[in-house]
Amino acid sequence: MAISSAFSFLSDRKRPIAVAVILFIVLSSLFLLFSPAPSALPFFSSPSSHLSSSETSIPVSSNESPPEAPTSVASDGVSSRATADPVPDSADAPPPTTTTAAASDGVFNSTAEPPRPDAAAAAGDSEAEVPSPDHALPTPPVEVEGSGSAGNNETTTGVSGERDGEWQGGGGGGAVEEPVELPSWELCEVGKGVVAADYIPCLDNVEAIKALKSLRHMEHRERHCPEPRPRCLVPLPERYRRPVPWPLSRDMIWYNNVPHPKLVEYKKDQNWVRKSGNYFVFPGGGTQFKNGVTAYIRFIQQILPNIQWGIHTRTVLDVGCGVASFGGYLLDRKVITMSLAPKDEHEAQIQFALERGIPAFLAVIGTQKLPFPDNSFDVIHCARCRVHWYADGGKPLLELNRVLRPGGYYIWSATPVYRKDQRDVDDWKAMVALTKSICWRTVVKSRDINKIGVVIYQKPTSNSCYLDRKNNEPPLCSENDGSRSPWYTPLDSCLFPVVSSSGGGNSWPISWPERLNMKHTTTFNNSSIQFSQEKMDSDTNHWKDLVSEVYLNEFAVNWSSVRNVMDMNAGFGGFAASLIHQPLWVMNVVPVDQPDTLPIIFNRGLIGLYHNWCESFNTYPRTYDLLHMSYLLGPLTKRCHIIEVAAEIDRILRPGRWFVLQDTIEVIGKMEPILRSLHYRTTIVRQRFLVAAKGFWRPDSTGSQS
Repeated sequence: MAISSAFSFLSDRKRPIAVAVILFIVLSSLFLLFSPAPSALPFFSSPSSHLSSSETSIPVSSNESPPEAPTSVASDGVSSRATADPVPDSADAPPPTTTTAAASDGVFNSTAEPPRPDAAAAAGDSEAEVPSPDHALPTPPVEVEGSGSAGNNETTTGVSGERDGEWQGGGGGGAVEEPVELPSWELCEVGKGVVAADYIPCLDNVEAIKALKSLRHMEHRERHCPEPRPRCLVPLPERYRRPVPWPLSRDMIWYNNVPHPKLVEYKKDQNWVRKSGNYFVFPGGGTQFKNGVTAYIRFIQQILPNIQWGIHTRTVLDVGCGVASFGGYLLDRKVITMSLAPKDEHEAQIQFALERGIPAFLAVIGTQKLPFPDNSFDVIHCARCRVHWYADGGKPLLELNRVLRPGGYYIWSATPVYRKDQRDVDDWKAMVALTKSICWRTVVKSRDINKIGVVIYQKPTSNSCYLDRKNNEPPLCSENDGSRSPWYTPLDSCLFPVVSSSGGGNSWPISWPERLNMKHTTTFNNSSIQFSQEKMDSDTNHWKDLVSEVYLNEFAVNWSSVRNVMDMNAGFGGFAASLIHQPLWVMNVVPVDQPDTLPIIFNRGLIGLYHNWCESFNTYPRTYDLLHMSYLLGPLTKRCHIIEVAAEIDRILRPGRWFVLQDTIEVIGKMEPILRSLHYRTTIVRQRFLVAAKGFWRPDSTGSQS
């Protein structure tokens, strides 16, 4: 009516034309007003350009959460550079402001100024409560959770026509001759009793587990990988959001990210974990930690001063770790702990650990060796872990003996040490006989103020005790007995000598942190592989320069929000060593078909394990902030399909976090379209690095792209 009145002076024939012109002008104006300029699109600049938060504007979708603020000022003057976070969380929740100090091993030890939640919480968070644990905890910022799938209007960016042209230029070769057929992604179908959002293909193979003839030796907790290999995606938990940042995450995490309250009820009297409002809170208690884990760690130092946390002792294996508070609090003492437990009725304990930002891994000592090299850990710890060490002729304890460094300590805090009921007394007698037979020396046996007993054993540093035994039980192994690779290898029933006929490799490393850059022996027991010191030094210098100049400065990665890192092809551990002053930890993975460098990694005071990347990794979904792969994808895809590798990367990686691929431009050209089909945002740097940021997108339940 208003338009008709305004043009009442026009003739009836001309009036419709005028109305159409006005509508065209209005719609065109609206289109120009709301369309982003090319410069506002993420990763629009050339691949080698430097991307920072001041240079790149990121579109925000309604179902994503706000980026964390760049926060790190290290005590030694090293600060992590703030860069644009390619996947924002929310438009209305402000980032936290925290200031922390870095320890020499990359762990932030000083307390942080607590971030303050937005006064107006996002929808669905209005009921958020601040937990009130025994010690005051700061509250993480309230964020808008990512939903299970993104809308059709989600912005994704990838390789434009110009970038296709760049690929043909120098630095990497020509165009990809055989493009990979992009999949139509679907959500994984899991077996009965498996939570889809927690799916681990090689541990949740329901059909294979049903077919097992025996469960006596925990076979159902071991790896049984499905065939064909999965090419599906794991859904997000409802109302999943970005994890609470470190160091706050050690003490509290979002409930919706790991919505498993069973452990709270099961361990309610032992102070492992409590639910408080929208959070799980970890007070630092445990079955054996009546006065808290800090007092327990201090007690061990008192009864065994030579343990020298963070100096003499750097690497620890915590068997039956619970929610990994022991390892979490040892980080304050510059000790890196591999917390280990099976996926069992102690629901999601390893998932809790990784969500907290503590190194952890799913495994069981059943019928097969752990994926660690011989003589790896300085200390092995077991607090009330339910393992019958003397079973099957002592095979479980022989496995601990295998991975414990000569001269290293085994700390056993369990009921047989101090209780007097008949079952515990019998277990203690069996343990005494077994440890004596493998020449472990009892260093100390003591009780704390709560009368909880601890016994500490030490592994011998020579073969003399083995040779002096009256009974050769367990028998000494021949150096030719079986494979020394622990990948899918049965447990040993014999005892390997501490020092082999080939000599070195068993001396205790120098103190931490000098150990990180120590001179390494070039041969390892039971291995024909040799590495020159010159090659290792060159590798260390290479990664130090590359990370400082490129990774921390030219990648669109917000390093201040990175806590859990995995190097998928770790080599000598140079990548992890170059990040040692960052507030993060690195899981160093040595592929089983690559040279065995893992003993060197452990000698340097770092942690890692063996793995075959054509199979799923023993971790829960969404547990790593950054996955790093360097010149592995090419040979890997000769053994398994690139789609399967991409699906596993997507399963492990947290939404809003990064995958970094260093490789030839041909290999990058095969992987990038697949990641874009997953709605990752990608960029190429210097024609040999692919940086990809995962979003919150998931296909709907029918497999269509939503």
